[in-house]
Amino acid sequence: MPIGEFGRPPELPAEVSPTMTAPMYWMYEMAQASLNPARAITDATRMLFQNPLNPWAHTQLGKSVAAGCELFERTTRRYGKPEWGLHETKVNGVRTPIEIRSVWEKPFCRLLYFDRMHPRPLRTPQPRLLLVAPMSGHYATLLRGTVEAFMPTHDVYITDWSDARMVPVAEGRFDLDDFVDYLIEILHMLGGNVHVIAVCQPSVPVLAAVSAMEAARDPYVPLSMTLMGGPIDTRKNPTAVNNLAAERGTDWFRNNVITKVPFPHPGVMRDVYPGFLQLNGFISMNFDRHMNAHKSLFEHLVKGDGDLADKHRDFYDEYLAVMDLTAEYYLQTVDQVFVKHALPKGEMTHRGRLVDPSKIKRVALMTVEGEKDDISGLGQTEAAHALCTSIPDNRRTHYVQSGVGHYGVFNGSRFRSEIVPRMNDFMQSNAGPPEKASRASAAE
Repeated sequence: MPIGEFGRPPELPAEVSPTMTAPMYWMYEMAQASLNPARAITDATRMLFQNPLNPWAHTQLGKSVAAGCELFERTTRRYGKPEWGLHETKVNGVRTPIEIRSVWEKPFCRLLYFDRMHPRPLRTPQPRLLLVAPMSGHYATLLRGTVEAFMPTHDVYITDWSDARMVPVAEGRFDLDDFVDYLIEILHMLGGNVHVIAVCQPSVPVLAAVSAMEAARDPYVPLSMTLMGGPIDTRKNPTAVNNLAAERGTDWFRNNVITKVPFPHPGVMRDVYPGFLQLNGFISMNFDRHMNAHKSLFEHLVKGDGDLADKHRDFYDEYLAVMDLTAEYYLQTVDQVFVKHALPKGEMTHRGRLVDPSKIKRVALMTVEGEKDDISGLGQTEAAHALCTSIPDNRRTHYVQSGVGHYGVFNGSRFRSEIVPRMNDFMQSNAGPPEKASRASAAE
């Protein structure tokens, strides 16, 4: 479920015996451990039937056995955090290597900087861009294509959220107030003169963070913020995901999907919404499509079609890699964004203070939606404009990309060819203080 909100957390269940609160996770861990021998044997069998010295490897039966073994191993393994795999880009037509560095770190997040190692200094510094990745189950590497699209023209930073099961309980809780605090700290660390892009779920906390900074007359507010496919007001064109949360309510999620992290993970006994349950939800939404995709993988492996098989592996290595979310963060999101609609009703708070987007005056606003988005329906992100009433009309814009769904809003060919140029133009037009940007727009 795409999520993103902040405010007062609902009360968590009272402390009870771990044997009552954690059986789902414990059984999952036992199942994974029990499958390890079978996976090892299957993998060895696959290598045997792929060995060119084995005459069976060249037969239809041998290829089918190898393909079946790979399919079994891939559908039963736990997928780790994917690598970024970004080693170079082109800046002004010059091939430029990349070094990925952590420049800020807290228990639940690292800020990564894609440092472009220019062979010679640029004549004009390029704008800085902060990508706020969703904390909704997948790792920040899901935005690999987004990062890659902006690196030729921007200095790119991205929030790399931590897997909750890897964070010890001693590090404390993490809720949506903390999410907003992290964003404000990051913007302070960057020292202003930066553009912000929120992809899906973080659209709400980014809008809240900027609202809080403007209310405090913070000098480090971003130059612009772009909200992409975010659930600002889920009452508009509600999707199946929105309706599910509204129908079941917060208590159902608290009682049915929250469990404790088992030993031996560093976050043992932390209350979380575990990744394996999220993955079950992701797959069940399009179960037939995933079944057909794995059937196609089997056929590609038997036929020896390596390119199509590699495309399948690349996609599912990312899609099946999931992380746990802290219970307090997840439940707040369900409660405030999907059940109570706190932000559009003017009821959202941060650290006890009301969030008021009408305070935003110095930050330009762009919203982007996908015509066929089945996660954040049309109009849900555009609703930010009705809340940000103090932003001048010449410093705001809304764009709907035809023919794309939720994923296509931030990745894919249409994103690169149609959305990115518009976003670049918007950020370039708002690259300075409001007065300067207004003069630039008038000159154009």
